[in-house]
Amino acid sequence: MNRRLFLALAALAVGLPAAAQPAAKEARNPDVPFVPTRQEIVEEMLRVAGVKPGDVVYDLGCGDGRIVITAAQKFGARGVGVDIDPDRIKEANANAKRAGVETQVAFRLGDLFDADIAEATVVTLYLLPDVNLRLKPKLLRDLRPGTRIVSHDFSMGDDWRPQRALRIGNDAIYFWTIPAR
Repeated sequence: MNRRLFLALAALAVGLPAAAQPAAKEARNPDVPFVPTRQEIVEEMLRVAGVKPGDVVYDLGCGDGRIVITAAQKFGARGVGVDIDPDRIKEANANAKRAGVETQVAFRLGDLFDADIAEATVVTLYLLPDVNLRLKPKLLRDLRPGTRIVSHDFSMGDDWRPQRALRIGNDAIYFWTIPAR
């Protein structure tokens, strides 16, 4: 066998395992722009959800981390924030450290549609209506019955009416509980 053919076949054989592996999922742009929730609304969302010590609050699209930080500081809960933007995750971690709750909260870089949310007892959202609708099947599938969900400003559509809805000025808060299966 000629040397050139041997080297080409050897290079091809070495490259096959890498080529045979599935490509890593590429990061995508956020589904919503980062718009911080006012602190007054954050605290009311957590009150409406009945957050208490022992709860694990997940904020999907956590932005600067203020919801899970407040859940830890004022309600004694643990918290997990998920955001697709690495800058928001850095900011959230810095905010948690400044607030002295970095051992009670964690921030994960990731896509909210792929996040493991099974341990949540409360899920908070400030997304857009179409994102809530796309997320609803995951919430119903992945969360245990009794898990509380609270959303700032946007509902889950007409086929899943909130158990509670309230207005604070121009803001709305919607509340649901995952039903028994």
